[in-house]
Amino acid sequence: MEITTYKIPSDEAGANNARRSLPNASSIRFGNELLVYSDETQKDTGESDDLRLQSRRVDVSKEQLHVVVQNGRLFQQHQPDIPVIHDRGRFLLVKLNPQEAQKLNEEGETCYGIIPVREGQVVFEDHAVASAARSAPVTFVQSLVEELKRDRLEANLIMLTSFFTRNSTRPEYTSVSAQVQQKLDEMNYQTSFQSITVNGSASRNIIADKAGEGDEPRGVVIITAHLDSINLQDGINAAAPGADDNGSGSAGLLEMARVFQNHRSKHDLRLILFGGEEQGLFGSKRYVSSLSAAERARIKAVVNMDMVGCLNSLPQTVLIEGASLSQQVIDGLKQSAATYTQLSVETSLNPFASDHVPFIRADIPAVLTIEGADSTNTRVHSINDSIDTINYDFALEILRMNVGYVANEIGSVTND
Repeated sequence: MEITTYKIPSDEAGANNARRSLPNASSIRFGNELLVYSDETQKDTGESDDLRLQSRRVDVSKEQLHVVVQNGRLFQQHQPDIPVIHDRGRFLLVKLNPQEAQKLNEEGETCYGIIPVREGQVVFEDHAVASAARSAPVTFVQSLVEELKRDRLEANLIMLTSFFTRNSTRPEYTSVSAQVQQKLDEMNYQTSFQSITVNGSASRNIIADKAGEGDEPRGVVIITAHLDSINLQDGINAAAPGADDNGSGSAGLLEMARVFQNHRSKHDLRLILFGGEEQGLFGSKRYVSSLSAAERARIKAVVNMDMVGCLNSLPQTVLIEGASLSQQVIDGLKQSAATYTQLSVETSLNPFASDHVPFIRADIPAVLTIEGADSTNTRVHSINDSIDTINYDFALEILRMNVGYVANEIGSVTND
């Protein structure tokens, strides 16, 4: 197969020019790169010579082309012998037989997902921040965004990583979850534990509610992160600081809880810290399965934070990942990023390997907010996922985006 890679502008015109230059070929898009591929050598019309990066022959068939969505570099670490054709960090194009892809998909639910390539597929998109995209900030939202504090975020993460491990079925997890609940209680949230079972062992989710003051019926916006950590490199009884995965998301949730603690919203706010994510999304699956039809219908949006603390490449970029039913949430977060941050944004409609997935499977609009896709944290699931790798200024930018979006969605009873 011949694969030609083009560097394209952020608009669709560049992609169309590249496709026209090889009219009999198929294509797949990774951000600002378009891969045009065909079993036959294609004659380039010359229409997009200035966009072409390279052409190469690759020993692969169309049926063997698969997209991988991975956490960190876990697919590559677990499957080092599978050829990678194109590498964009969280997203890979690989050579893999369909039968093997199906088998690996069943084994790697929390580490990676694998999908066959389809014609014209957009794996993810780049959305560089443009001044024209910025709207005037809403006063009460801006005030909440400015309430985010680096020292509070850092203190939260220091507390979480002080535990030897946060493995969901070990005593340390029980201790850290109790400490987190106490913090939320002190902020006047109504808290509860939800019991879950993780591969036959007991664990729990922490749920914190803050009622809105608007007229019934009220909606609810949910902010989530997984509290647990794991060390797969050295074993489940080894140290697992989990600073980025997912101390960063959990510490961020606690800081967002502090920001919203005195806010008088129209709609309800719910915060959930899940257990059992690393072993198979057990906490989020249990929570979603417990919802009645009426409760599901109340959910306006779910914003999940998983790995928001490591700046792996410049510019500062956040990936917003969801599904087509999440498009309004994705658009709202993009607008919040443009208004309240300096972040560049990537978006993807290929959801895998985190706690937004069970919500999406239940037709609930949910997204993952995570470090940008182009270069990923190679230290996850090991003792090296340590607090000294965290970039707090970058994490705060992602939190500003999330606070801005959530504030708009829950509204204010004092700022009509």
